[in-house]
Amino acid sequence: MNKLLLSIMAIAISATFTTAATAGVRDPNVNKHQHHQDRRIAQGVKSGELTRGEAKDLRGDQRNIRQEERAFKSDGNLSKDERQELHQDQHAASKEIYQEKHDAQERPRAN
Repeated sequence: MNKLLLSIMAIAISATFTTAATAGVRDPNVNKHQHHQDRRIAQGVKSGELTRGEAKDLRGDQRNIRQEERAFKSDGNLSKDERQELHQDQHAASKEIYQEKHDAQERPRAN
């Protein structure tokens, strides 16, 4: 009886630690959005829709979002509020990428 109780307690404790360790840390959408936005910036540079200065600023925004994500995850948990803030920041960055790509400023072409 004691062995059975001890086994059940060990399983329960390990399940609790496993759940706590993984709860809320991962949000695959955050990384997917970051990767997509990085590609949009690179495409904008390649097509000439973004000037070097615009691309530099947009990459800085992406870097800040990555730093914010790391800070949020540093305690091992990404709360609902933190996840929502990251998504809002990514949405704002996405709008800025769109605006910069469509603002009629073009990178000067080589002669």
